[in-house]
Amino acid sequence: MSNQRVLKLREAMQQKNVEALFVTSAINRRYLTGFTGSSGYCLVTMNDAYLLTDFRYMTQAAEQTKDVQVVEHKQRVMDTVKELLAAANVSKLAFEQDDVSFAAYSAYAEQLKPAELVPVSGLVEQLRIIKDAEELKVMQRAADLADATFEHILGFVKPGMTEREVDLEMEFFMRKNGATSSSFDTIVASGERSAMPHGVASQRVIAGNELITFDFGALLDGYCSDLTRTIAIGKPDPKLKEIYDIVLEAQLHAVANIKPGMTGREADALARDIIAKYGYGDQFGHSTGHGLGMEVHENPRLSKLSDDILKPGMVVTVEPGIYIPGLGGVRIEDDIVITETGNAVLTHSSKEFTVLPV
Repeated sequence: MSNQRVLKLREAMQQKNVEALFVTSAINRRYLTGFTGSSGYCLVTMNDAYLLTDFRYMTQAAEQTKDVQVVEHKQRVMDTVKELLAAANVSKLAFEQDDVSFAAYSAYAEQLKPAELVPVSGLVEQLRIIKDAEELKVMQRAADLADATFEHILGFVKPGMTEREVDLEMEFFMRKNGATSSSFDTIVASGERSAMPHGVASQRVIAGNELITFDFGALLDGYCSDLTRTIAIGKPDPKLKEIYDIVLEAQLHAVANIKPGMTGREADALARDIIAKYGYGDQFGHSTGHGLGMEVHENPRLSKLSDDILKPGMVVTVEPGIYIPGLGGVRIEDDIVITETGNAVLTHSSKEFTVLPV
């Protein structure tokens, strides 16, 4: 067995006294097996690892998986699981409680008797927090695509366009250049809408003398990037340039000082304390950042409440902001990977105050 992810999962299972784990999360299944099909399950015991799928995916599964046994499951997947557990003399099956609905749990429990279902949380997700070298290569490519998309959109956006038109151009550019899709619903928030931290692109017409916040990312080969830049069209209210400079100072300070061994709370404070110093603490209502990987929001969290310890191999965002309702807002975000001595920045788009002509 050379599947290092499965081997590490078994170590985590031993620590939790788990004999076998039934993986229903599509992302966790892909992480463990490499299988990208839309239907399948993973069963891991102390001696074997199985990918269970139906006849439609048998060829694809065989091509994509390594060191995992591919099994065509019966009409009721738990009938196959029951047989495999009996062959391994396993009487308790752990399942992903954060992914399985109560209805599915009830059906599985009935079909699995006399074996017992045991809920667990985060076994695979905890492994995914630390990225290996191959994952980091993919994430760098996803970050590079986000940078290229921002450069492209600077030459595209102009007054008179709707936010949605700009969003569609960004989506098209990312897909044309290798992305499966955007990492999440792209935020293009202009004018007073830039004060909405999650101002997903709307039919608002972009005008002059205002800010536009772009928050977007590319989902590339299973991994996400997440980039935010705020630019000006024409000459916006001087107050907006003031808060831009404050957010930039806070973001640069955090990126320069985040390092392994810090808690998420300490990393958050690097940015938050600067914004509070200028009197805008109440206008920065979200966390400084979050983990990034196969999902756009993962652990660890960089927030006032987070005791997560930052470790080498973690990828996190750094995205402070200030939002003034009725006027506008600013957010600046990069993706960084924690290293042995500090961090390395994956996204490299300019953070200088960019002003496009009206």
